[in-house]
Amino acid sequence: MNLPSKPVFWAVSLGHMANDIFMSMRSVVLTFISAYVLPITNAQIGLAISLGELLGALSQPFFGLLADRTGGRWVGALGVAWTVSGILIAMLVVMAGGGFWLMLIPLSLAALGSGAFHPVGSMHAADAEKFRAASNTALFFMFGQLGLGLGPALAGLALNNAHTNYNALFATPLGPAFKGIFIENGTVAPVLLLGLLAVPAVALMAIFIPDRAAHTAARPIPAPAAAAAGGRRLPLPLGMLGILVAAVIFRSFANPATVSFIPRMFQAKGWTPAEYGLLASSFWIASGLAGVVFGYVANRIDVRYVIAGALLAAAPAIFLLPGLDGGLAFVLAIAAGGLSGGSHSLIVVLAQGLLPGRKGFASGAILGLIFATGAVGNLVIGWLADRVGVAAAFHIVAAVLVLTCGLWLLLPSPKRERPPAAPLPEPAPSRAA
Repeated sequence: MNLPSKPVFWAVSLGHMANDIFMSMRSVVLTFISAYVLPITNAQIGLAISLGELLGALSQPFFGLLADRTGGRWVGALGVAWTVSGILIAMLVVMAGGGFWLMLIPLSLAALGSGAFHPVGSMHAADAEKFRAASNTALFFMFGQLGLGLGPALAGLALNNAHTNYNALFATPLGPAFKGIFIENGTVAPVLLLGLLAVPAVALMAIFIPDRAAHTAARPIPAPAAAAAGGRRLPLPLGMLGILVAAVIFRSFANPATVSFIPRMFQAKGWTPAEYGLLASSFWIASGLAGVVFGYVANRIDVRYVIAGALLAAAPAIFLLPGLDGGLAFVLAIAAGGLSGGSHSLIVVLAQGLLPGRKGFASGAILGLIFATGAVGNLVIGWLADRVGVAAAFHIVAAVLVLTCGLWLLLPSPKRERPPAAPLPEPAPSRAA
């Protein structure tokens, strides 16, 4: 397997991991807060995650345009720093005794940093080697998914011993009649130390992402301008974009929305923060690893078939996950995460194919759409969970996923770039000459 050699690729990939570590730990931290610090409902957890996702999502197209013009050095580096700072400030608010609505302000605004980083990172990852755009973009998103996987596990481990355990020590030995008589409390202070993880990634991006001068020198005439200079304008495929929007909306209920409620669902089964944090991590890590496999498969097979087939196979895993416990729950979480999330980078490739010459904007727009629809999915699943239960909400998501897999097959297959041809050897001079 040939890996990208450009330092900028690895800088944005590490930035992706750092950013997503903090974005993904929110569900575990909020679940912990609901049990040991503040009373928070399912709907409020959905709102807290959704509001941030919407802010980050709606801002991504604008940051994508800025990245197209400037190269995005400071947009990307400061974006990750903003994400981490906002989440840590929200934890400080909780530690200072602030309520849910006061904590919600910095927690939501933190997602603007994620919205700034993703178009920059996606653009530079795809440009590393254009003839391997699918696999290189998949590698970039694998780092993000690894971050999404590490975040819940790290938060769960940090918080596992940060709460009282009176009921287990005193109430449980007295019998079922005394179950839960003590009010437990805890602190989110250990999460603050995790902020140090982002420092190296921010520094590397500030060094290796090209500045405005280098970016302009590499792209003196943007593709849309060049097309206009040739006397023609590239048509905007509104019909295909509409189908893509609908397909992404239904896919986002399965991924990323469901994983926000996996900690809550298994906390109700008696799992500890370390256990349900590791379960959510398994979901995300499987998604990242599967994305790399899907990316290399998509270099040879039509991207649309890979996406549709993976989502169709994910539906049974999502449907069955709520009814399982123990090791089988990990198996189904891995299957659900890998099959539903492995197509993430391929969707970006599809969007870039629909808008050639505008990779920064296309990446920002499609990632913004994925995050925005995932945010709406969090609200919908939270609302459903408070009314019909988390398990029934997962069953509904699985059914919707099956019914909408065919939308991906209606999209055009992206054009495949070929590796640059090796120069032909010069013919040897003849003896007569």
